[in-house]
Amino acid sequence: MDNQNGQAIFALDIGTRSVVGLILHKHDGKYHVIDMVREEHQERSMLDGQIHNVVAVSNVIKTIKDKLALKHGPLEKVCVAAAGRSLKTQRATAEVDIKGNPILEHQSVLHLELSAVQNAQFSLAQLRDSDKSSTDYCVGYSVMDYRIDGETIGSLIDQQGEKATVEVIATFLPRIVVESLITALQRAELELEALTLEPIAAIHVLIPPSMRRLNVALVDIGAGTSDIAITNLGTVVAYGMVPFAGDEITEAISDHFLLDFPDAEHLKREISTKEQVTITDILGFETEYSQDDVVEPVEDAIDELAKKISEEIINLNGKFPKAVMLVGGGSMTPKLPEKVAAHLELPSNRVAIRGIDAIKGLVFDTELESTPELVTPIGIAIAAKESPVQYISISVNDRPVRLFDIKDLTVGDGLLTSGLELSKLYGKPGMGLLVTVNGRVVSLPGKHGTPPALTKNGQVTELDDFIAHGDVLSVSSGKNGEDASATIGDFFKDYNKPLSFTITYNGVTHQVNPIITLNGRGATLETEVQDRDKIELFMPETLQDVLHSLNISIQEVSSRPLNIYIDGTKTSSEVITNSLLVNGNTALPSTPINPGDVIKYKAVNVKAILLKDVLPQNMELTREITVIFNHKKVNLKKAFIDVYRRNEKLSMDSHVFDGDELKTVKKEVEPFIFQDVFAVVDIERPSLPSKKPVILRNEQGTTFSEVIHHGDHLELKWID
Repeated sequence: MDNQNGQAIFALDIGTRSVVGLILHKHDGKYHVIDMVREEHQERSMLDGQIHNVVAVSNVIKTIKDKLALKHGPLEKVCVAAAGRSLKTQRATAEVDIKGNPILEHQSVLHLELSAVQNAQFSLAQLRDSDKSSTDYCVGYSVMDYRIDGETIGSLIDQQGEKATVEVIATFLPRIVVESLITALQRAELELEALTLEPIAAIHVLIPPSMRRLNVALVDIGAGTSDIAITNLGTVVAYGMVPFAGDEITEAISDHFLLDFPDAEHLKREISTKEQVTITDILGFETEYSQDDVVEPVEDAIDELAKKISEEIINLNGKFPKAVMLVGGGSMTPKLPEKVAAHLELPSNRVAIRGIDAIKGLVFDTELESTPELVTPIGIAIAAKESPVQYISISVNDRPVRLFDIKDLTVGDGLLTSGLELSKLYGKPGMGLLVTVNGRVVSLPGKHGTPPALTKNGQVTELDDFIAHGDVLSVSSGKNGEDASATIGDFFKDYNKPLSFTITYNGVTHQVNPIITLNGRGATLETEVQDRDKIELFMPETLQDVLHSLNISIQEVSSRPLNIYIDGTKTSSEVITNSLLVNGNTALPSTPINPGDVIKYKAVNVKAILLKDVLPQNMELTREITVIFNHKKVNLKKAFIDVYRRNEKLSMDSHVFDGDELKTVKKEVEPFIFQDVFAVVDIERPSLPSKKPVILRNEQGTTFSEVIHHGDHLELKWID
């Protein structure tokens, strides 16, 4: 059905109490309301905006379609709205380990964002105890912030740290809301031309974009629910719903005046426009009441409705709004606007009922009452035409997927809707290495896994590429990253000194290398490292260190008294003579050595000085006891102290040199036990395997861990 300037628009507002159908034409820049039909549900087939009986709702839709078609010709397509109260928002985060592997491209950031959206989808599904992957359409998301190691950052690209995190707020619409709506239309032989959301429809015609910078609440009060939308800063910032609306007022009237529910509903509508009404109760008594007589008994219910609406507005907005607009049949409830104003601490002229007369550019070709319950159906017709939300069907890994086209859809949206878990599509990072280097724990991460392989219609694509109806997407998981591998040298790439240099000693060139141990054994810079290994690297720095690393043996090298520092206290030994030069200058063992130095040495009358010879005589070095083992005396010793020269642990027979700085560390000496004897005696096992050992202490049976004392008699016997 066409008019002279364009196609007619058929729109339906499928509400809890009734369904409104209307026809609009657009010409000369204005929308013309041609006709309107309203039909009430014969049963409770709708509940809180959700279709509970598809067949019953479909029958009502078909009745409206047939009535309008008789006057205006066949109707095949229709614009409808999904209940805005069905929209759910959820915040969620996703994080990735970036230590040693910074994010280098936008696609990786986008993958992280979509993983956060899917986490929000999972959280929302768990709140409803439903399947986590197939219950909701994501109709949009916004990034709240990016963080590196907990600190907010403007972009994740090429940032250094350990953890990258993104937080999003995502909006979802349950699939069942849309699917049941489409099914009801199909049963009524109607094709969905365009879809919008109810709050968007009302806002579209009442609050144009130029007004959305204002903090305004729009409340659509129906029969079963009151839908709320909040505008601020140029956009719609929140949606909400209160499961309390016109039916609660109708029930209060029914209870007080003994009226059947439909009669109470009729009375509620009458008192909004008439000063006097006549009531016939279920007993047949007819009584005339003034408007105040009807309102007063149900004023508590009206106040409760106003209170619940106001509380939800504050909850959504975080504060009192600047103004409130009321639409829908329930908005005509007497005293409701002033009570809402009181609860929100607003002047009474900041809360107003808005009817269709408030819609700019609207012309009525047929006489209709300007009531607020017509705002939403007219808004649906206009918004669905000017800002339609459509569906597209695509294929993801050979499975059909239908998407709610509320924005420019991308490959990422298709993967989200398909239910594929994005976090499992990326290859897992390889195993890292955890190594102790000179007492400090160092971790080396494995390589990142590769991103998933994506194609659209057989061509390589990316997550933010747009998709269209009929596109075929294919996705396969990325490859896992390789495990970390390293040599000892990899952990010393940033060492502050050369790890190898040359010196000349007595005319011969020598290369000085670091002294390296791996788990206590000698190693080189090229030695491969395994997880949990312990690396010790000591770089020779003094003359003494260098000569020791080259296995060059020299004696004491000072031509003056030998000075040793023990725990900061100097002790001196006898004078020795020698000739030791570095670059022609007399040197000491502690003289620093640099690459290229020339060292000359000639020993004369050198006497070796041992550690035990320079320690103070009054220093208690060991604890000793003597025991009799198998009739022979045995001396046992335990050291009271350990002596260190820098990081080197010395024995009592270690050589010490002039200028050495020694440090003593007291040991916690444990008592002697039987087992200590076997460290200093040799035991011969009998050749016969039938012989078993028996140990005695002072002729009494004992164990290897038994404490022993000076003078004890110990025996080891072999018996059958």
